[in-house]
Amino acid sequence: MHHDHLKPFPKNFLWGASTSAYQVEGAWNEDGKGMSVQDLTEPHDGITDFKVTSDHYHHMEEDVALMAELGLKAYRFSIAWTRILPEGVGKVNQKGIAFYDKLIDLLLENHIEPVVTIYHFDLPLALQKEGGWENRATIDAFVHFCHVLFKNFGKKVKYWLTINEQNMMVLHSSVLGTGEDVSEKSAYQQCHHMFVASSKAMALLHEMHPKCKIGPAPNITAIYPASSKPEDMAAAYEWSCLRNWLYYDAYVYGRYNPVVWAYFEEHDLCPTIEPGDMEAMRGGHPDYLGMNYYATETVQAPPADMEVSEGGDQQTTRGIPGMYESVPNPNLGKTQYGWTVDPVGLRNTLCQAASRYDLPILITENGLGQHDVLEADGSIHDDYRIDFLRKHYEQARLAINDGVDLIGFCPWSYIDLVSTHEGFNKRYGFVYVDRTEDDVKECKRYKKDSFDWYKKVIQTNGEDL
Repeated sequence: MHHDHLKPFPKNFLWGASTSAYQVEGAWNEDGKGMSVQDLTEPHDGITDFKVTSDHYHHMEEDVALMAELGLKAYRFSIAWTRILPEGVGKVNQKGIAFYDKLIDLLLENHIEPVVTIYHFDLPLALQKEGGWENRATIDAFVHFCHVLFKNFGKKVKYWLTINEQNMMVLHSSVLGTGEDVSEKSAYQQCHHMFVASSKAMALLHEMHPKCKIGPAPNITAIYPASSKPEDMAAAYEWSCLRNWLYYDAYVYGRYNPVVWAYFEEHDLCPTIEPGDMEAMRGGHPDYLGMNYYATETVQAPPADMEVSEGGDQQTTRGIPGMYESVPNPNLGKTQYGWTVDPVGLRNTLCQAASRYDLPILITENGLGQHDVLEADGSIHDDYRIDFLRKHYEQARLAINDGVDLIGFCPWSYIDLVSTHEGFNKRYGFVYVDRTEDDVKECKRYKKDSFDWYKKVIQTNGEDL
């Protein structure tokens, strides 16, 4: 739809930025923190591990000062489960509480809204050894973790997110910390337990702090058919149901998407549902939807003899025999790391989600991973990132004019951090961290050109892009 007169971004729009604990904090074994599944990662193929990352744990005050200089209205971060509960359950680590308490206080002092992700890929190792998310006991452990967080921070934190990219953990379990060589049936059983746990967490927050808001944060994207063939249209719809709507449907409506359930029945993937599970899912109601958006996907009906080789990540898949086959989209460019670039797809995705669920939406991740260069004078010229984000902000504004209740935009990421797949070489931040894959140096911070650009965007509430 064309709009002759554009509405501005809302007055209290949450211009923010995002990170996650295991990718930015470092200090993996300091001050009582326990081991998470991410701490098992070893350097490989020239890529670093998560032991030091951006060393935010020791640069927290400096980082918040830079956030304030940038003018952030919101900062979305996750709380490391094992920094609070080293064994996943049991005794609370007060030094972990103190770290996040100080971070939250500093944010609030600088008029930055904390947006807290409860769980971002870093399951406690002790729980993983007991079966991880396939073990129903993890549901209770997660709810207990939430209770500790809500008790300690619920009076200060207004916005909460339950689980980051649950759909990606299910579809790419071996690289995102839910277990090596997990069968598809096991992955969807874990998924069911996450639904129950998250729903109970939402209900718990509403009980403990009725004025707080909470929602999920899956990775959602529009799926395009490769042609106008009805078979390609069906492939795009079915893959969208399995990749996207399964997760929002479960959170918003407390039920399984019927197309997905039919797929489960066809392939013997139906999870075991215990008495009370569906009641719990129906009892947890999100106040808003988090949405991680990076790239769209284009698919066609698969050939009858299709075979799928291993590979893919959050944004690149191969296909599922009998459902869809992923194909290149000749209308879209790609990033340095092979992800499609589709700003208009953000508008399409926002409009689809808004039409289906009629809830406010917070963009919890969107950004460009690129190899940035630190010049001799300390400058980092990342015009490509500015261009990428500008085009996505333009489409976000159009989505608002389409009727989407978009409450904020938190690009990934505030600062350079360790990318799950490409380490420190793939940089996303507005702030550059001077370190390499194998030399952490002093992790000195430098402002990129995009930092000054985003500062201007925030100051003008998106009028000057």
